[in-house]
Amino acid sequence: MSGYVASSVERPSKPAAWWGMVILIASEATLFGAFIGTYFYLRFRAPKWPPDGIPEPRVVVPLILLAALLASSIPMQLASNAARAGRLAATRHFLVLALILQAGYFAYEVHDFSDQLKTFDISRDAYSSIYYVLLGADHAHVALGILFSLWLLWKLTRGLTTYRVHATQGIAWYWHAVNALTLVVILTLLSAAIG
Repeated sequence: MSGYVASSVERPSKPAAWWGMVILIASEATLFGAFIGTYFYLRFRAPKWPPDGIPEPRVVVPLILLAALLASSIPMQLASNAARAGRLAATRHFLVLALILQAGYFAYEVHDFSDQLKTFDISRDAYSSIYYVLLGADHAHVALGILFSLWLLWKLTRGLTTYRVHATQGIAWYWHAVNALTLVVILTLLSAAIG
């Protein structure tokens, strides 16, 4: 007989929210990896990037907006920490603060997206197609995150439960992932302005 003794104490399994969010984030990272790979494939095969007739990407405003969106990770993490500590009011407060940053970012980006569509059409060439796919997919994920945050605020009107604590953690992870994806998307699109 070997010296192995089975432990009678089992490790707690990860909550379903954890597994669900890990799978969602992994699938979204794969999707964006394909989009970004396509962007660079097209870029390095094109003689000029962006093509003639398309304005160079703006740099300052996107970076300021990116900083605002990245800053939303702080109150999201604080909301997650507050939920784990059982502090309902603080959880709601931090969620509202994050939601203000996220919604402000989204509102400006949707307005800017529609303005850019007037400048150059989505079906003009490969550059415009991948440019709008990257931005549109990123904006869709920000919109989904806003819906997650609103749903969570609505759920928290009835108090904290173990389920809602896990949901808060999962949604915070989602926002961290969306912010990381947005960072990569913006830097990818701004790479055309650098060279």
